[in-house]
Amino acid sequence: MASSFFIIGMIILTQTVVGILGNFSLLCSYLILHFMGYRLWFTDLILKHLIVANFLVLLCKGVPQTMAVFGWKQIRSDVGCKLLFFLHRVGRGVSISSICLLSVFQAITISPWNSRWAALKVTAPKYVVFSIFLCWILQMLVNVIFPFHMTGKWSDKNITEEKDFGYCSSILTDKTEDALYAALLLFPDVLCVGLTLWAGSYMVFILYRHKQQVQHIRRTDTSSRSSPESRATKFILLLGSTFVYFYILSSIFQVLLALFDQPSRFLVDITIIIAACFPTVSPFLLMSHNSRVHRLYFAWIRNAKSSTIRRKV
Repeated sequence: MASSFFIIGMIILTQTVVGILGNFSLLCSYLILHFMGYRLWFTDLILKHLIVANFLVLLCKGVPQTMAVFGWKQIRSDVGCKLLFFLHRVGRGVSISSICLLSVFQAITISPWNSRWAALKVTAPKYVVFSIFLCWILQMLVNVIFPFHMTGKWSDKNITEEKDFGYCSSILTDKTEDALYAALLLFPDVLCVGLTLWAGSYMVFILYRHKQQVQHIRRTDTSSRSSPESRATKFILLLGSTFVYFYILSSIFQVLLALFDQPSRFLVDITIIIAACFPTVSPFLLMSHNSRVHRLYFAWIRNAKSSTIRRKV
């Protein structure tokens, strides 16, 4: 049993370190590109907020859970526990909302000029900043009640019934109240996932119809490549489908966790591992499909090599 907890702890630790480093390096890359004068599209702004949200999820959940698994110094105050859970929930919600915004705005962007979305093709990018700001505010408002149901494991409060989450505990309350609050928390998530699936299906339809229209051109010109817009759409579809897969898998384990008043430590840890998969994987997906980030990394490597050669000479 001790060996299994050690393996789980190492998995959570690896996820946390790799995910934080990946998101941090990608965010730094975007900031460097911004200061270098590169033109950033509206999708890049959404992606930057997605990276920040992923960073919050990993930092506020992975780090304390790793400390709890290995028995290191843990959070003993109610304030610290409540703050970490609140920031984790907000980061998770903004991550979901960012994927939804990314999919919807890209679906509007690639829609034909003769479609019902034609009027939004010009005006939609103007509302990106407002939409992102609204996502942060709504997630803070929705999750503001969540910390009141959490307490530190070494709290001085006399609580008879609580659910252990590793480094914090949840106060068990009335089942009806729990169900209503769960519905409140799930509504924006389900709405965002539904919009993401709709936008993804619409983009697949647009790409398929475009492929059919230009099929005769590709037969005569075998060297023709897909347009940057098409490549960006395919990447967003990949990112969105990866998110939906991990979200559904995470939701299944969240439901299992909610069914037990005293869930096992193993179930709690596995739920955390699955919930951290998308924040860990997404920055590397972004790096692999962003040519500007590639050029920045290659330039940094060349400069590092040339500096090493000059020092040796």
